[in-house]
Amino acid sequence: DVNSTVAAALVCAKLLIAAGHVEAGLRSFDRRMPEEVNRVVTDRIADLLFTPSADADENLRREGIEQKKIHRVGNVMIDSLVRLLTKADGRSILKDLSLTQARYALVTLHRPSNVDNPAMLHKILKTLSEIAEALPVIFPVHPRTRRHVAQLQSADFSSGLTLIEPIGYLEFLSLGVPCLTVRENTERPVTVEVGTNTLVGTDMGRLKEEVHTILSGRGKRGSVPPLWDGKTGERIAGIIYDLPFSLDAISALR
Repeated sequence: DVNSTVAAALVCAKLLIAAGHVEAGLRSFDRRMPEEVNRVVTDRIADLLFTPSADADENLRREGIEQKKIHRVGNVMIDSLVRLLTKADGRSILKDLSLTQARYALVTLHRPSNVDNPAMLHKILKTLSEIAEALPVIFPVHPRTRRHVAQLQSADFSSGLTLIEPIGYLEFLSLGVPCLTVRENTERPVTVEVGTNTLVGTDMGRLKEEVHTILSGRGKRGSVPPLWDGKTGERIAGIIYDLPFSLDAISALR
C-alpha cells in the first residue's frame, strides 16, 4: 500500500472507473507507519474490497464500509508462493552459504523504526550477534540499511552474524518456520493467531527468550489460514467477471 496505490484509486474515482483493492482491510492501528494511512484512504475510495482474512472484514465493517463491497478471497501472495515453491526447493542457497537445513536464522530488517534509528539498529544487531553464538544468523542487507550498519561499531558484532547482499524471492522461501517479528503491532494478526508468527516488540530480552523457546523445540507449529490456498487470484477474477460493467453499476457499488 504505497503512495501510488492511493493515487491510482483516486484517479479511478475521478474517472468513474471501478477500482478494487487487493488485501483490503489490513490495519496495524499505528498511523506512524507510512502504509497505514494509505490503506485507510484506499479502502474508502475503492469500489471492491478484496480481503485476506476475517479480521480485515471486521475492520472494514467497523469503519462503516457496506458489506456488499467486502469480498474475502484470501492472501494473493500465497498464489505466487504455491506456483514457485518447487523451483525454490531446488535452489542452492543453503549450500552456497554452508548452512544446514533447519539450523540457521534468517533476518530481514527494513522498517524505518528499526533501521533509521542508530541506537535501535545497534541494539538489534548486538542481540542478533548474541543469538549467532548458538546458530548462524544470515542477514541479507538492503543497500540503504547497509550504510546505516557501516556507521556502527562492528566490534560489537559476532562473526556468526553474516551480512550478505540482497537475495531473490525464491532464495528466501521456506515454510513451516517459526517467525519472530520485531514490531509492537502487525496488520496481519492472523499470522499470530493461526500461523507461526510471534510479536516480540522492541524488547531484545523477549527476542532472545523466544529464540531459546524455538531452539528447545517448543516453537509455534501454526497452520495455514483459511483461503490461503493459492487460489485467491481465481476468486478475484470470478467476482470481477460476474459484475455488470456500466456507469450505473459503478454508481450502485458506491
